[in-house]
Amino acid sequence: MPLTPTGTRDLLARLGHHPKRFLGQNFLVDGNIVRKSLELAGITASDTVVEVGPGLGTLTSALLEAGAEVWAVEKDRTLHAHLTETLVPAQPRLHLLEGDAMDHPRAGLPPERAASFKVVANLPYAISTPWMDEILSGPLPERMVLMLQLEAAERYVAGPGTKLFGAISIFLQSAYAVEPGHRVPASCFHPRPDIESVLLNLGRLPEPFVFPAATKALIRACFQQRRKQLGSILRGKLAPEAAARWFARLEAAGLGPQARAEQVPVALWRDFTV
Repeated sequence: MPLTPTGTRDLLARLGHHPKRFLGQNFLVDGNIVRKSLELAGITASDTVVEVGPGLGTLTSALLEAGAEVWAVEKDRTLHAHLTETLVPAQPRLHLLEGDAMDHPRAGLPPERAASFKVVANLPYAISTPWMDEILSGPLPERMVLMLQLEAAERYVAGPGTKLFGAISIFLQSAYAVEPGHRVPASCFHPRPDIESVLLNLGRLPEPFVFPAATKALIRACFQQRRKQLGSILRGKLAPEAAARWFARLEAAGLGPQARAEQVPVALWRDFTV
């Protein structure tokens, strides 16, 4: 069971640890949310799970108790040492790595285990989008249940024609279906964050699409100049045949070279090739 707010404060005090805002250290203190995370992810005893930032081990312990094999990466040296002393010795199915999730987005999961795995994690806000970008480069988890600040989740699920729709929305929605998740109030954490969070529930599509790196870079460039017309941004950056083919598809959809990046639906971006 998760620690209570008081229990969390007491443990952190014993460790001499002050939650670091820049690492997004808001510790979950609500057992219902832990159970909901496992329920949404459909965790079974045969699962391989990647966790980012296990912290005090609340979610980690629940995953292990459900029978999953867990690969976790923790950047904070004090918390890594705490888990190494308390959780690792009793849990042979826990593989704990000290390091940055941006360097180890799959927490050191061996390539031979990457054919079928899930991600269940409380993602630090500062790395949520670059980490997601790395994950979406493949190999793709079959499911992700991610605790995110609401603002980040809204960007991921945003639709075309909205200000929140961006490159990461396209990359994610080309590979995953957004399934029912769960809102998480700030009171479920210690220390209490400034805004609400959400459990984002993502199921891999039957035919997920992974964008090549060069295509991703050009799509990002289009959204970095949101007010400019695509015809202007892409002039000279695409092969003439590729440009003519893609803009013809835009025109067939009622758009064209005058369209701006946020107006183009995900399906048409999937046809975009450098």
